Amino acid sequence: MFLTISTTGTPERPATDLGFLLHKHPDRAQAFSTSYGRAHVLYPEADPQHCTAALLLEVDPVALVRRGRGKNRGGAPDAALAQYVNDRPYAASSLLAVALSAVFSSAMRGVCAARPERAAEPLPLRIEVPALPARGGPALVRRLFEPLGWTVTAEPVPLDTEFPEWGDSRYVRLVLESAELTLSAALRHLYVLLPVLDDAKHYWVAPDEVDKLLRAGEGWLPGHPEQKLITSRYLSRRWSLTRQANERLELVRLAETDDSEVEEIDNAVGEDTETEEKPTPLAVLRREAILTALTESGAARVLDLGCGQGQLVQELLRDVRFTEVVGMDVSVRALTIAARRLKLDRMGERQAARVRLLQGSLAYTDNRLKGYDAAVLSEVVEHLDLPRLPALEYAVFGHARPRTVIVTTPNVEYNVRWESLPAGHVRHGDHRFEWTRAEFRAWAGAVAERHGYDVEFRPVGPDDPEVGPPTQLAVFGARTVKEAKAA
Repeated sequence: MFLTISTTGTPERPATDLGFLLHKHPDRAQAFSTSYGRAHVLYPEADPQHCTAALLLEVDPVALVRRGRGKNRGGAPDAALAQYVNDRPYAASSLLAVALSAVFSSAMRGVCAARPERAAEPLPLRIEVPALPARGGPALVRRLFEPLGWTVTAEPVPLDTEFPEWGDSRYVRLVLESAELTLSAALRHLYVLLPVLDDAKHYWVAPDEVDKLLRAGEGWLPGHPEQKLITSRYLSRRWSLTRQANERLELVRLAETDDSEVEEIDNAVGEDTETEEKPTPLAVLRREAILTALTESGAARVLDLGCGQGQLVQELLRDVRFTEVVGMDVSVRALTIAARRLKLDRMGERQAARVRLLQGSLAYTDNRLKGYDAAVLSEVVEHLDLPRLPALEYAVFGHARPRTVIVTTPNVEYNVRWESLPAGHVRHGDHRFEWTRAEFRAWAGAVAERHGYDVEFRPVGPDDPEVGPPTQLAVFGARTVKEAKAA
């Protein structure tokens, strides 16, 4: 990871004062040990007219994994290759933010005994981050930095320069320029907003992260137009911490305008939060809708096709009405995680007799899937290339042919309501497509007609009057022989 901070100077205000402000001498390259590697500070240029300080963070991926062992990051096994081979050594993230805080701690606090007047006054600053993950694209980068007084250049990094038709990656080259900010303010902006743009942290977010956020956000975060997005992402979407941070920031904002209002608002906030309920995650709403449909169908023997890490299988096993539950997925890794989630190795004999995990592909017919009451395809179809959908269709509706089939998939029209999702992007990097409501209904209707099913559509999540629900669900019911002949 690499970041540079540059400034210009005059004979009265030499640019090399940057060395005093950062507490790092321009004539020496310095190295600092961190929990995840080594941080180096060096000066590519240092004269009275121009001075640039560079922070290079060498990440040790093995140390990163070892320190996280036992925390089950993302549910992946400790030996997963993805933990060792990823973008962390190269792209700015919370690792770089922590290094900034550790290496330039005095500068971030605005402390400089040698040049106190320089620490308190604005500098002509130019900050460059060559590779920055930006989950939200250049538009979100500008929305975060421009209100703080920065002139922002955020150039998308193409996926492959040899194949421009592949489009842009989620990374940008970031250049920030301003003559209105102190170095302390600039470093605090970076400390908060780098992990916000990455939308991930490499360490567990504990309650003390709220205090860290408020300290770094002092003077700029309470009035930022994207305050709620910043607090939510910085605190890894931990709802209780995010609410606490927003309440405290609101009190700070009010205190800055009228101290007499603080006590009144504090009481009002306390009253509101006593009754406020945590919003139910969409994944939970989706599983609840599936369980409702399965219960209505009277199914006892259920297939979860594309079961992933076994969340739905786990819910099904909690209901004794489902006497046999089979989870199938193409990924052996996902099935391993599912087995751990279900604690199959410690499950009682009677419970173990109710569940099986199978490895297999829905692109091929499989006799093991025949004879079941219901099958669930939850957030599965959008992971297949469109030309392979007919194979899945026949394998499930034509060959296995359960009495009930439940399919859920994202509603692409709802994507405009996700503030962090760039226009034109799908919700997950592995989604090959996302359908509108009309497209999903057309596909489901054609499938039902070809294979002798009736189909009913239901919304999952808030049903927006303009764009519909975030998830669309279809319940297919097989027609009887008499009904099929009549049709």
